[in-house]
Order: sequence, then C-alpha cells, then structure tokens
Amino acid sequence: MALSKNDRRDRIRFRIRKTVSGTAQRPRLAVFRSNKEIYAQLIDDVSGTTITAASSRDKDINASKVNKTEVAKLVGKALAEKAQKAGVEAVSFDRGGYLYHGRVKSLAEGAREGGLKF
Repeated sequence: MALSKNDRRDRIRFRIRKTVSGTAQRPRLAVFRSNKEIYAQLIDDVSGTTITAASSRDKDINASKVNKTEVAKLVGKALAEKAQKAGVEAVSFDRGGYLYHGRVKSLAEGAREGGLKF
C-alpha cells in the first residue's frame, strides 16, 4: 500500500535527522512549512534548546503584502539577523522532509543573504 504524503515526509525527515544535528557553535536550522505559513528556528540539539526563531507570522513580515515565496525569503533574512545577535554564524540546514525547492529554497537563500553560512 502506498504511503500518504505525510508518512513519506516523516520517513524522509527521520532519515535527515539521523545525520543532521545541531550544537551550540553550529545549530540546526529547522524549517516547517504549512499551507499558509513558514517557520524556521535554530536549535541546539545537545542541550535541547531553541536559540532563536522566526516565522511568517511575525508582525513586520506579516505586514508585507508579497507572495509566499518572497515571505519565506524575508523569514530567512530575519532569522539570520537574530542569529547574528545571538552570535551564530554557521548552521546545519534541516529541510524537514520537504523538497529543497520553492519556499524552502527561498528561506535558505534569504538566510544566506543575511549572513549565515551552511
């Protein structure tokens, strides 16, 4: 029997998480994409804490009237800004089982433009 879309994504996500892990010096940039919004956070997996986060629901990003791909780029830039303030320069990218395409790719490019290295 064929897997559902979510089951397939979960399998891919677990496969990614076996290899990608975050530390205090190089946290994991985790992405979650829903139909309307996109969320990103920097996670230190050793201590189990979130260093910083950004989403399309933030007031300054939500106020901009652009399409979802451009919003994802703004989220990436905002996360990179917050990461710089927290003293983070390099991250491990965790696409969360989503294809590196569209909004996920746009978020990553925005984070790179903001100064993160991965």
